[in-house]
Amino acid sequence: MVLSENHLQGVCRRTLFVGAMAILMSHVVLAKDAYPSRPIKLIVPFAAGGTGDIVARLLSSKLAEGLGESVVIDNRGGGGSIIGTDAGAKAPADGYTLTLSNGAAITTGALVGQKLAYKPLDDFSHIFLIGSFPNMLVVRDDFPAKDLRQFVALSRSDTRGISWGSAGVGSAGFLAVELLRQLAQMNLVHVPYRGTGPAMTDLMGGSIGAMMTSPAVASAHIKAGKLRALAVSSPARLSDYPGIPTMNEVVPGAGGDAWFGISVPVNTPQPVIDRLQTELDKVIKLPLVRAQLQQAGLTPLGLGQQGFEQFLLAEISKWTPVIRRAKIVAD
Repeated sequence: MVLSENHLQGVCRRTLFVGAMAILMSHVVLAKDAYPSRPIKLIVPFAAGGTGDIVARLLSSKLAEGLGESVVIDNRGGGGSIIGTDAGAKAPADGYTLTLSNGAAITTGALVGQKLAYKPLDDFSHIFLIGSFPNMLVVRDDFPAKDLRQFVALSRSDTRGISWGSAGVGSAGFLAVELLRQLAQMNLVHVPYRGTGPAMTDLMGGSIGAMMTSPAVASAHIKAGKLRALAVSSPARLSDYPGIPTMNEVVPGAGGDAWFGISVPVNTPQPVIDRLQTELDKVIKLPLVRAQLQQAGLTPLGLGQQGFEQFLLAEISKWTPVIRRAKIVAD
């Protein structure tokens, strides 16, 4: 069969039309499936107003600008951050639910015997480590020990032990002091609290001898001359408190900061994770954001998925022997 020129031209036109329509439809599908195409929820497993909530809100507005969609904060406090984190683990793996992760919910919680309904390393992809923040060991200004060396010596000579308060068993502040106690062979008596307010009240009233808390909480009392800072848990001295040594300076190997990161349910598509990491990295590098985070007491780190996951394994490796030696069990 011989095809006429007109017939061939018709076939070509139909072929071009079909090809053009296919390209057009592929663009429509891509536009429809482009991430994100609706608001994103960021679960904060703490009550509003705390350090975690402050950090999440600082990031969310700039992250929303980069993604082109709003990022809505969903505060779900309770259970030492376990309740909100569990909700994040059970969310659809589509990139529309992020979780503000932290040590108590991801690393140390399981180590101290917390009953978790999720698997911290298996049920999440931990995609971005925002930063770490130190705790500060403080005493009343009239406390006999004037620095950490004297505090260590006094604890060893006190047969009853020096009482001290923290936010609870397994918290970052608790673990930092427990490591200090083990390394320096100190005699300390831990008094757990459900919040910094009651602990600070007891410290100021003399019911306990010392307290582990954030610099932001202790700052006003230090400036008023009511409290004295003995040491910070961070690897380096704080710029706002250059005269306060790190725990490691006095007792080598001591220290340990709290941290915050962003995690998503496991099996979240890698292109979505890549987009989130890119935008989070841009946000954390903004001078204004870095300044605001530092003002809130946090040291920006900005590690992506691989670095974050390596960090988590290092945290587990560090705290497992500390917890086992002391036979620490959650309240």
